[in-house]
Amino acid sequence: MSTTEERQILEGILNGDEKILKAFYRDNMPYIKKYILKNAGNHEDVEDVFQDAMVFIYQKMKTDSIHLESSLRTYFYGVCKNIWRNRLRRNKKMVITDDLIDEKEHTENSIVDEIINKEQEYLYRKHFSKLGTTCQQLLTLLFKGKSMREISKVIGYSEGYTRKKKFGCKQHLIEMIEQDPAYQELKLPAKKN
Repeated sequence: MSTTEERQILEGILNGDEKILKAFYRDNMPYIKKYILKNAGNHEDVEDVFQDAMVFIYQKMKTDSIHLESSLRTYFYGVCKNIWRNRLRRNKKMVITDDLIDEKEHTENSIVDEIINKEQEYLYRKHFSKLGTTCQQLLTLLFKGKSMREISKVIGYSEGYTRKKKFGCKQHLIEMIEQDPAYQELKLPAKKN
């Protein structure tokens, strides 16, 4: 159900067309910002969710698996809302789960979780070390909770370019991890739970 204009936007996202990306950001950010701020989020959350949704759409475009049943804007809002709801649910679930699990079950689950977490961490570190120095530095600062403004000062780029670079670095890391056969093995047990 996508229009020619929406197809051009999707192609622009896929090709990293700066003009299209800026226009898409400008047109859609206010709505995403309003939704997240209204639902227990902050400005960093807004940026992160928007970027994660862009990565999601980029991946869907790359695999030619995006099928719009509504407008691109509605689809994008839905993706953003789902990402945000999942984060809220995950955070809330962690707190609730800690209070409700009995000790034995908690110990058994934590051992399995620890093994899976170690495998995931190894996979992440393996591919993180393959990134360029700037990407490693940018993502490390991001994971330490630094703002885009702080990161841009440290790495010496404008805030806008730093955001674009963050998107590219995250995307490259995700692609490397997803192409690793070990990722497929880790993914299978997760689907059973």
